[in-house]
Amino acid sequence: TKGFRFMGQRFIPDSYIFQQLVYDKVGTQDHPRLFPKGLDVAAVLGSERAYDILLNVYDEGRYANYREQVEKLREEFAKLPPEQWVENLYWSWLHSLRPLLEIKGEGYPVFMQNTAWADKDLNTFLGSWTELRHDTILYAKQSYTLKATSIMPQPEAVKGYVEPQPEVFARLAALAKQMRTGLDGRGLLNAEYRDKLVRLESLLLDLKAMAEKELVGEPLSEKEYETIRNIGGVLENLTTFSVRTKEEITSEADERMAIVADVHTDVNSGRVLEEAVGDAFLIYVVVPVEGELVVAQGGVFSYYEFTHPMAERLTDEAWQALEPKPDLPIWTKSFIR
Repeated sequence: TKGFRFMGQRFIPDSYIFQQLVYDKVGTQDHPRLFPKGLDVAAVLGSERAYDILLNVYDEGRYANYREQVEKLREEFAKLPPEQWVENLYWSWLHSLRPLLEIKGEGYPVFMQNTAWADKDLNTFLGSWTELRHDTILYAKQSYTLKATSIMPQPEAVKGYVEPQPEVFARLAALAKQMRTGLDGRGLLNAEYRDKLVRLESLLLDLKAMAEKELVGEPLSEKEYETIRNIGGVLENLTTFSVRTKEEITSEADERMAIVADVHTDVNSGRVLEEAVGDAFLIYVVVPVEGELVVAQGGVFSYYEFTHPMAERLTDEAWQALEPKPDLPIWTKSFIR
């Protein structure tokens, strides 16, 4: 008999990576690799730091054929044509995050040229990737093994700083444009959504321009400093919808930053791999602002990876209520205290 699936789950590159890095592709029957790690995705997409952690912190090389499979996948993804990376919104999102995996050397501020910052960028990559998987959990084909609060305004005007990642901002702006034009072309975009996507794209291009100025030591304009000062309110406005829209697409759990997604199922142990984001952590960084070193405060993802019984797959509500939370990945200790 022939099978038929209406709107079946779609192929996604990270699930393919997972499928290639667990048993029976990696490990033996007596010593199988049953669960992948989010770091696998980063390593295959070019992160030397992720690969180093996998081999020297988690000892994943103990599994037969692991190194060979990673190298094979790296070569495969390196050969993908540029148009593949913008084939759809999922691929474009991953493409937007890839600059975070690059080592920051000469030309970048000193605070970005160390292992702790590389780990911070890796944490950001995995946190955003977790949100991507969460948002596409019903759309994406899974792999198998055979409350953030606003800060009160400063009493006096301060000069802020944009993390100098211009390529990330540029790709995110392109992603916002791709989403807007794609939905508009299908007649799926109302005026409220369109306006917010246009303003998001504009904001990201402004941030790109500021990041480029910082990298060459050019001072920001007062208008640009004003944009940084007001960024919290701007982002809140971009993510706040009319009452009717909010009732249609959001729930109380959606008001929280914390989300969870199961990304891999191991039928042998009856457990799933959960990728999760918690509430944002504060990060303090010494940055150069107009020739002076100042301490800047910002936000950074809290990222979690753990296994859970497959019969009790976590919802966002259950994850948000779960206490205590699992331990953070050991490699994040380089920048989280």
